[in-house]
Amino acid sequence: MATRPGPLTEWPWQCMGSFKYLVLAPAALHTAHRVVTKGWGDMSLAYAAILPALLLRMIHNQIWISLSRHQTARRKHIIVDRGLEFDQVDRESSWDDQIIFNGLFFYLAYAAVPNVSRMPVWITEGAIITALLHIGPVEFLYYWFHRALHHHFLYSRYHSHHHASIVTEPITSVIHPFAEHVVYFLLFSIPMMTPIFMGCGSVLAVVLYITYIDFMNNMGHCNFELVPKHIFHVFPALKYLMYTPSFHSLHHTQFRTNYSLFMPFYDYIYNTMDSSTDELYERTLKGTEETPDLVHLTHMTNLRSTYHLRVGIASIASRPSESPVWYMWMIWPVAWLSMVLAWVYGSSAFVIESLTLKKFKMQTWAIPRYNFHYGLIWQRESINSLIEKAILDADGRGVRVLSLGLLNQAWQNNSMEVVNYLHKSIQN
Repeated sequence: MATRPGPLTEWPWQCMGSFKYLVLAPAALHTAHRVVTKGWGDMSLAYAAILPALLLRMIHNQIWISLSRHQTARRKHIIVDRGLEFDQVDRESSWDDQIIFNGLFFYLAYAAVPNVSRMPVWITEGAIITALLHIGPVEFLYYWFHRALHHHFLYSRYHSHHHASIVTEPITSVIHPFAEHVVYFLLFSIPMMTPIFMGCGSVLAVVLYITYIDFMNNMGHCNFELVPKHIFHVFPALKYLMYTPSFHSLHHTQFRTNYSLFMPFYDYIYNTMDSSTDELYERTLKGTEETPDLVHLTHMTNLRSTYHLRVGIASIASRPSESPVWYMWMIWPVAWLSMVLAWVYGSSAFVIESLTLKKFKMQTWAIPRYNFHYGLIWQRESINSLIEKAILDADGRGVRVLSLGLLNQAWQNNSMEVVNYLHKSIQN
């Protein structure tokens, strides 16, 4: 919430809580009715693409959330080395509101604009117009609107809500008051709707443009540097056309620099580029290997525990492990896939959590095996090898204290090499 919330701060469906998706129910029912009565052949491609596009956006965002949390737990390329506050996690749990809002707009546009229903799959001319309109009017208007939001009147009533997150996550990018989202969507509608009104709009151009916005938003707020340096050597002009996570992170820590949306050239033009931008980019890209003081070596429990990891799904992790979740049956394949990948490619323990208490650094590592693996005789040698490798890795990195999770302590799972190594370490 902003420090002094202004009008239109809350989303219209905020009072509905978890039932907010019902605002899309009429459109979904209308789609189902058309399919049943007239078949798929009568349905416009643009109309049929709306719901899948919304679902793909949610999956896209969740992938970025998981990737970011995994990388920030590793801490090698982390930009702002601070932990997340619980208030921020709660505040950013409504990141899907903007997807619902966009879905309503798309359905209304289909009903109100005749050209939308006639859009083909692809028209190159329209895609070029979309790109040029983004580079020109959208980036320019956003830059000045963003600077206006940092005026104390608008900042205290609206934009301070976004800047309450100093340590950004990918979804921080869409955590704004409702009024801000209305303005942003009007801006982003310029490249989408102009080609449609001109008769050269296409379904794929709209989907790709929205994907581009989501990708750049998520990347810019992920709090770890991932843009390779050589890309700017090969394409020098790209530094004016694409920002980096460290570039935008400075905006969240310094507040009055690096205002650009995705293309930093307006910060160069109007002299609002932070002087430490290049230095921070190179330092975080190079990265540093952090040595924790304490490591707790645990393991996965059941398949559902995948969602309760730091890289998992926050809405599920916020509930007790065995509590019923109505959509769990739809995402079971994700749990099975993660198990198979961990089994096949899990050759070492991985970091799932990093914490700092004053100057004491702690990490939780996980053996890529589940509870039931520990009961399989033919898996014992593999598990022993993973435990031994993790212990040796921790010792080699200078970890002062290592604790083992329950099943990792079990004598029947530990090879004599591991036991002897632990005994030797204790003696030393």
